[in-house]
Amino acid sequence: MIHYSNVCFDTFGYELPSRILTSDQLEERLAPVYERLGLPAGRLELMSGIRQRRLWPPGTRPSEAATLAGKRVLERAGLAASEVECLIFTSVSRDMMEPATASFVHEKLGLPQEALIFDISNACLGFLDGMVMLANMIELGQVKNGLIVSGETAEELLESTLLALLGDESLSRKSIKPAFASLTIGSGAVGLYMRRTRKDEDKPRLVHGAWRANTAHSDLCHGGQRGGNTTLMATNSEELLHRGVETAQMTWREFSKKAGWQADDVDRFFCHQVGSAHAKLLFEQLGLKTEKNFATLDILGNVGSVSAPITMAMAIEQGVFRPGQKGALLGIGSGINCMMLGVEW
Repeated sequence: MIHYSNVCFDTFGYELPSRILTSDQLEERLAPVYERLGLPAGRLELMSGIRQRRLWPPGTRPSEAATLAGKRVLERAGLAASEVECLIFTSVSRDMMEPATASFVHEKLGLPQEALIFDISNACLGFLDGMVMLANMIELGQVKNGLIVSGETAEELLESTLLALLGDESLSRKSIKPAFASLTIGSGAVGLYMRRTRKDEDKPRLVHGAWRANTAHSDLCHGGQRGGNTTLMATNSEELLHRGVETAQMTWREFSKKAGWQADDVDRFFCHQVGSAHAKLLFEQLGLKTEKNFATLDILGNVGSVSAPITMAMAIEQGVFRPGQKGALLGIGSGINCMMLGVEW
C-alpha cells in the first residue's frame, strides 16, 4: 500500500469520437456468421451490456487522440503548455514501437524541452500506473506537476476481427468465443493534469493506493499484430472474468485496510469496464453496493486504459462525484494486474 499527502487531481479532459457504432450494427456485419451458427440477434448487447461504442475517423493515430484530450485539459485548467513539467502516455494503442508515442504528443501540445516524457504500457491498467508514477514524483518533490494522457484506437482491431470471423468457414459456437471480447472495444481519449496540493485545496486529492499481480494467468488475453497490419486479440473471457475478480479481491483487501476506506466509506467507484456480467460479479464478490458504481460501459464499451479515468471525469462533470465525497478508481488489466486508488474530495 502507498500513501499520499501532497497530490491533487486538478483537471480532467476527454474527447469522444463522433462516430457511433452500435452492437446491432456489428451484428448486422456478422449476419452470415450468426445465421450459420444459429446465434440469436441481440446476443452481443445482452452478454456485454454494451449498446454502442465510439470510433475515430480512419487513420487516426493514438498520439492524435491523446493530443485532443491533452489540449482539452490545458484549456479547462487555464494552463500554459510551458508550465507542464512531465508528460506520460499510457495507452494500450501506440503509434509505433519506437519512438515513444509521448514524443509525438509532446510536440503536438508544444510542451517545453525541460519536460520529462515517457510511455507506460500495462494493458488496460496503464493510466492508473501513470497516476502512481506521476504522484510519486510530485510527492518526492521531483516535479510540481504533470500531464497523463491516453488515446485508444479500436478501429483496426474491430475491423480485423470482423474480417477474420466473416472469412473463417470453420468457426463454431465454441471457437468464436475468444474473439468476443474484441467486439466490446471502443475508442476514446482522456487526460489528467496532476499537481502538488495547495493550502486550502478545493480539488480532489489522491490519498492512497494498493495493487496486486496475478501473473500465473498472463495467458488469458493476448493481442497484437499478426501477419502484416492485421491486429487480432484472443481472450478466454470467462476465465479472465473470474481471475480478474480474484485479483481485485486481493487488491481490495489491501486497499480497505486503511482506516476510513472500507466499503461503507467510499461514495463512488470508477472501474475499468469489460462487461455488465463482470461488474455484477466484481461488486458481489467484493461486498460492494452496485448503486455506488458509476458506469459508462453501455455507451462507450471497453475503452482500454481510458475506461476508468474517463468515467471519473464524466462523474465529476455530471456532479455525481462532488466535494465531500470519497471515490475509488479500480483498474484490472490482462496480465493479470489490478490497482485501486483512493481519491478524497
